Amino acid sequence: MLSTAALRAHLLAARLAGPVATSREESLRRYRLFVARDPRVLLGLEPEYDWSFTELLSLMGAKCGVSVDPANVSGPDVIDPELTIAALHAFADRLRAAAQDRLPVLLGTGHPHRLLGFYAALASALSAAGCRVLTPAHGRCIDITTRFGVRTHRLAYVRGIAMVQAPGARPTLSEPGAHSHSPLPVRVALGSAAESGGPLPGLVIGDHGWVCGAGQLGFEAIGLGDTDDPALFVGEAEGRVSVAVPLDDAVRSGYYRPLTRYVLNRACLSQ
Repeated sequence: MLSTAALRAHLLAARLAGPVATSREESLRRYRLFVARDPRVLLGLEPEYDWSFTELLSLMGAKCGVSVDPANVSGPDVIDPELTIAALHAFADRLRAAAQDRLPVLLGTGHPHRLLGFYAALASALSAAGCRVLTPAHGRCIDITTRFGVRTHRLAYVRGIAMVQAPGARPTLSEPGAHSHSPLPVRVALGSAAESGGPLPGLVIGDHGWVCGAGQLGFEAIGLGDTDDPALFVGEAEGRVSVAVPLDDAVRSGYYRPLTRYVLNRACLSQ
């Protein structure tokens, strides 16, 4: 089993934590958009509290380890690896509980080109433990607002993981789906599951709108969030996201493999 010290070293070496690729400028920009309740940054969350910029910056410092100095406005943002490790422990604990209870699970990602392997390994392990991996609304078309306007995407499942595929795109192993922050896919998936009378997930696992959208609807949700994804950490602070793990969510896909092994070992789900 990968030791905690080895995991910490890997997080820093791969820039999953420590100084990360996400810029301070981008994080601060998105914090201001969140305070203004811009739906592009809310990710489907409807905050109960009227967060000020100062309060949000303080929360992100506590949850991720970013600087709480508003005068610090440039350079790479920073994630405290100890906070990442603590959140990964809580994440693994929820996986273990889901496996013990054999809960139906739904997994989805807005970063399929980076995080598909991570989630697929979780799905395989949970399935082997007796959890049903749900795939509702497969093939359903969803209109999503993008920077190019409204575009119709298709909800697809690859290795049991939900994602959206752009119109006209030809999915490949390296680009199985489109990058997305939208909560619409999880709303469609959950709505379809309810309408069909099929099982509803006891746990939703993912990132971006998959976590915040599910949590807002009252489903237990856990996932990964970067320093420019304040909605996940606000959701956790307000009680609608069970676990938000701070890390860079867009490094090379292979860099997540040690995290996969660590989490599955801690959750007693190693295959």
